[in-house]
Amino acid sequence: MGDRHTWTAAPAAAERARSVLAAAWSCAVTAEGGREEFVGAHTVTEDGRVNLRVPEDSTLVAAAICAPRGEPSAVLEFADVAPVPVRGRIRARLWLAGWFAPKDGDLEFRPTRIVLREPSGAVVVDLDDFAAAAPDPLATAEPRLLTHLADAHPDAVERLTRLVPHDSLHGAVRVQPLAVDRHGLTLRVERARTDGDVRLTFHEPADDMAQLTERMHVLLSQASAASCPRALQRQRADGDG
Repeated sequence: MGDRHTWTAAPAAAERARSVLAAAWSCAVTAEGGREEFVGAHTVTEDGRVNLRVPEDSTLVAAAICAPRGEPSAVLEFADVAPVPVRGRIRARLWLAGWFAPKDGDLEFRPTRIVLREPSGAVVVDLDDFAAAAPDPLATAEPRLLTHLADAHPDAVERLTRLVPHDSLHGAVRVQPLAVDRHGLTLRVERARTDGDVRLTFHEPADDMAQLTERMHVLLSQASAASCPRALQRQRADGDG
């Protein structure tokens, strides 16, 4: 179904990449000598450089010392995983190619090439745009927000489907909140064998929790004034039977 609509309001690639980086708890590093996984070991500077805490015996330390300065010597990979259980939970992957340099007991990674891959495709992120961008203000709170919406307010999720075009709900067996950012909420429409994402944009960006609450109330009010999709009416009737 052609329901992965073009979003009328969405974060730019650099902001999206910074958001993935800000929210990620783990990363994989591929360098000469192999691949290592690190959990809770990285921090990010304001301009997007990654500081990585590694054991002294890590092969990355030797690679950082021996690699020619400025030449790409490693690739960092970050995965953006949907907090709510859905099919295909990886929403995006972010790759940073670049080089490490020892700094204050850690390794500082400076990217020379950045690639963001989402379901819509892959894009090379401009380095200057990446350094200047800020993560979405809701990025680190998103997991808590979405799990609360899905677990505590399934009635609200169902009501929001009234804002989804009827053809996008054809054959729907479940609708779950997939993502939220300052620009809007994305719902995952799951069918028996396929799925699709539908974007509900806010009337204005939400830069904090108070504004997000107001934007969600507006969407819910709009949904309350709309008719219930026939596809979900049939779904509920089948379930009651």
